[in-house]
Amino acid sequence: MNDRLPATALDAALALERVGRMWDDNILQQLTDYIRIPAKSPGFAPDWREQGHLETVLRNAAQWVEAQKVPGLQLEIVRLPGRTPVLFFEVAATQAQHSQTVPPTVLMYGHLDKQPEFEGWRADLGPWTPKYEDGKLYGRGGADDGYAVYASIAAVQELKRQNLPHPRIVGLIETCEESGSADLLPYIDALRTRLGNVALVICLDSGAGNYDQLWLTTSLRGVASGTLKVEILTEGVHSGDASGLVPSSFRIMRQVLDRLEDSATGRLLPARFHCEVPADRLAQARATAAILGEEVWRRFPWAHADCGGSSAFALPTTTDPVQALIKRTWEPTLSVTGAEGFPALKDAGNVLRPYTAFKLSLRLPPLVDAAACVQEMKVLLEDNAPYQAKVTFAPDGAASGWNAPAVAPWFEQALNAASQAYYGAPCGYIGQGGTIPLMNMLSQGFPDAQMMVCGVLGPKSNAHGPNEFLHVPYAKRLTAAVAQVIASMPATVQA
Repeated sequence: MNDRLPATALDAALALERVGRMWDDNILQQLTDYIRIPAKSPGFAPDWREQGHLETVLRNAAQWVEAQKVPGLQLEIVRLPGRTPVLFFEVAATQAQHSQTVPPTVLMYGHLDKQPEFEGWRADLGPWTPKYEDGKLYGRGGADDGYAVYASIAAVQELKRQNLPHPRIVGLIETCEESGSADLLPYIDALRTRLGNVALVICLDSGAGNYDQLWLTTSLRGVASGTLKVEILTEGVHSGDASGLVPSSFRIMRQVLDRLEDSATGRLLPARFHCEVPADRLAQARATAAILGEEVWRRFPWAHADCGGSSAFALPTTTDPVQALIKRTWEPTLSVTGAEGFPALKDAGNVLRPYTAFKLSLRLPPLVDAAACVQEMKVLLEDNAPYQAKVTFAPDGAASGWNAPAVAPWFEQALNAASQAYYGAPCGYIGQGGTIPLMNMLSQGFPDAQMMVCGVLGPKSNAHGPNEFLHVPYAKRLTAAVAQVIASMPATVQA
């Protein structure tokens, strides 16, 4: 590998000025319109075809890309039978790059499908009612990550405006990511020859430790999810008549979950769900903790209550910044994200409910096999049910996590230079607790590629929850930084 950076560098000040203007004059309006469309992921909208929302946001993005008239860009909506569609674009390498037999390719990734509404939005906000306030664009999907396709094209456009040599660039924008990217692998297989010799992946679907520097994601947790259901009766009965004799389905649920999790500490009990944290990730966690300090945990919207006349906030599992970073990125954690079998409080009579069902989301360390964990969960939760209740666990998704490859010297230099140019601080390194299935697929398919996994999901941006926002000033700088990293890619780098 040749680690010499190109002699021709991006004019950072000019790039930020023009990219910022493009955001203000064009991209913000596109994202405002995008937020208004409830383009929920297929996992939350099984009738997505009939709704047509995913089709609308994909076509809107495609029309916008074509309207930018990026020199040499070719765009196509690709469709496979029975799958959600993807947007694919390609920009040929400049002449200086054609000296190689197989020129390297930069792959830019994002998605346009969204999480569902969720409750708790501020009175003047809503998931489908965009609002721009104090540099933040509120609404579902703007930051996670409808902006990705627009930022990617803006970055490529700036390379063209400054007439800089660049490698071949392709883009893959999917519409199934929030459902676990179930449709993505078939598209990668179908497009493999067109993807080419991928040497750098730019994924704009991740987070940031703060809004003061560029952040590179070093790891992602995996996920195993499904519905756990406990049935004890065929219909509800009077609680005064039956309770004490008929066991509560909720109490049985608690017993079953105790097999999986220590409720006192939150520690997952099966050894298979854990892995050792690599030494380099521990070192990076210490460095990041030194940058962020208590902001690692203070950034969340903690509840507070009156305690003896004084207000006290709820506390995290740890207030140590290093341990906080490790817990949210390298330790398995169980969350209950939904429930069924419960009437609304206003409708809750004195009835012993026939069943309790929980939607379980188990986040797994980056190096743990998610499929194996799902199998173990099913056996662990279903076997030998208390009171011979009917206990079923129906898995609905499993995606293993991802640990980034070693950073090449040219890439590390380019990241730091871009972070200094646009933020005035070095690049930070941070693991993320979320899951992006694409990254594992690409790491397996292109094991030598560098991975620029980054994003705008910084403190309080609250993807998936209420009041999600896109931090526009940060997004502008990230867009320019992406352009600079591409411009810094050595002409002879090999994947």
